[in-house]
Amino acid sequence: MSENAPQRVRSASQTHGVMIVVVGPSGAGKDTLMQFAATQFGQSDRLYFARRVITRDSDAGGENHDAVSQEEFDRRQGAGAFCISWRAHGLSYGIPASVLDRLEEGQIVVANGSRSALSLFKATFPSLKVINVIASPEVLAERLQSRGRESRDDILRRLQRGSIEVCGNFDVTTIDNSGALEHSGKMLADVLEETIRHSR
Repeated sequence: MSENAPQRVRSASQTHGVMIVVVGPSGAGKDTLMQFAATQFGQSDRLYFARRVITRDSDAGGENHDAVSQEEFDRRQGAGAFCISWRAHGLSYGIPASVLDRLEEGQIVVANGSRSALSLFKATFPSLKVINVIASPEVLAERLQSRGRESRDDILRRLQRGSIEVCGNFDVTTIDNSGALEHSGKMLADVLEETIRHSR
């Protein structure tokens, strides 16, 4: 699979729901925010949090994902199991095709995505909202350093080279998750609630 190559099962153009894709740099707290929002809404029949398929070990930390080998990922992709798939940071990511059924039923689907794949999301999901989760460089560095994969100096240099902005013609809401989770979590919950209300 080529870098950021989309793989679609069927058109999403006739769906009534909205795809909300959450993006942001490593350490911004995307997974934590999504878990917070999922807890706030409980078993809502209007909101569905998609579980990604990733070629990453299940014990690697971060989001609760379906961990598979690259061979298994390629097999699923060939069988049409994903409505969209892409590569980033040496890993393969897939959104299950079943989310299209949710969208056709008018549900709001929330998925963890990637800024590099936003053009694919837009092409696949005509009704798309982007949540860009950011945090200050100091907070990002502290969170990334706690993972023990890089030194603080290496992390700071990498953060200085990166951008936290979303470029392109997207419907974007930016949430600063540098502070208390209750504050940024409420911001995400408010966006979801407004989307649900407007899609009725």
